[in-house]
Amino acid sequence: MTAVWAAVLLAAVWAAHWGAERLSEPLKKLRKQWGFSVAAGGSFLGIAAASPEIGINVTSAARGVSDIGLGAMLGSNVLAIPLMVATAYVATRKSGLKESGNKDHQEHRRKHYVAVDKGAVTVQALPYLAILAVFALLTLPAPWRGLQPIDGWLLLLAYLAYLVQALVRGRKQGENVDWSRKERWMAIAGVSALAVGAYFTVFSSEKIISALGIPNVVGGLFITATVAALPEVFATWSVARSGQVTSASTSVIGDHAVTMTLAFIPLTIIGTPIEDFRLFSVSLAFVALMPVLYAMFIHFSGEQARGFHRWTIFGFAAAYAAFVAVIVFWVQPFQGSGGGA
Repeated sequence: MTAVWAAVLLAAVWAAHWGAERLSEPLKKLRKQWGFSVAAGGSFLGIAAASPEIGINVTSAARGVSDIGLGAMLGSNVLAIPLMVATAYVATRKSGLKESGNKDHQEHRRKHYVAVDKGAVTVQALPYLAILAVFALLTLPAPWRGLQPIDGWLLLLAYLAYLVQALVRGRKQGENVDWSRKERWMAIAGVSALAVGAYFTVFSSEKIISALGIPNVVGGLFITATVAALPEVFATWSVARSGQVTSASTSVIGDHAVTMTLAFIPLTIIGTPIEDFRLFSVSLAFVALMPVLYAMFIHFSGEQARGFHRWTIFGFAAAYAAFVAVIVFWVQPFQGSGGGA
């Protein structure tokens, strides 16, 4: 059966990849039509790219395995920022970006950095950190530790506040954009394929975890989270290659904003306790570290070469390696000694 689910996984990943490739052009048209900033464009892609995480928690809640969903949410939010920044960097190392506005792209390639609009910090990273603060307040203090139904409503409000500020700030007069019938249907098909592919990517990975006998929370933290990031990798690559580099680089924050709010609502409905507080708190600390590094790397890169430089890719990789090391060599041994709760 493992081989069957592996085949389903490959088919689902291909479907997500096909859908992601259909989203870059509609994203650019929508952003121009409605006058949204390039930094806010990542919010559109983030909503679509977050479908794996939503699928994880719907499935986890329905099947009574909320620890898989909880682990996958935290694991994906630690991994995704380093992975998507690296994907955008590699995607823009080649010539031939479609967007005509990238006249300085050759210079960006020569200086080894991904140019990102400074609005990525104020429109995306800082509001996302505010969402994480709300999430920590709802889940960490002992009197209300865990996820309850009221938390779902509060997380929904937090996401709506994030989305409104992202779309309104920096908005300009929209442009007239023509949509053909084929473009509309292909956009719908792209979103549908991404969502369906993402769901079955997650579902099949859960079956594989079960067959291998890996603990749910560990499988969710490292395996399901990694597989769930694949559709967003495809979307980031396609959008970056279309020339919308800032939207591609900020979509990961839009995805995380959905993941840490809307995607948790299924777990709030059924009520999800925090059974391993040490693992949860350490993971959440690294979830917060990644957007802090994201904002710092952009802010301190300078006005002349603002964005992600080659050395920042290694900085993100080192942070993720530290996360894995802390979990493997500190958190897990503590669990084995009988004091993990």
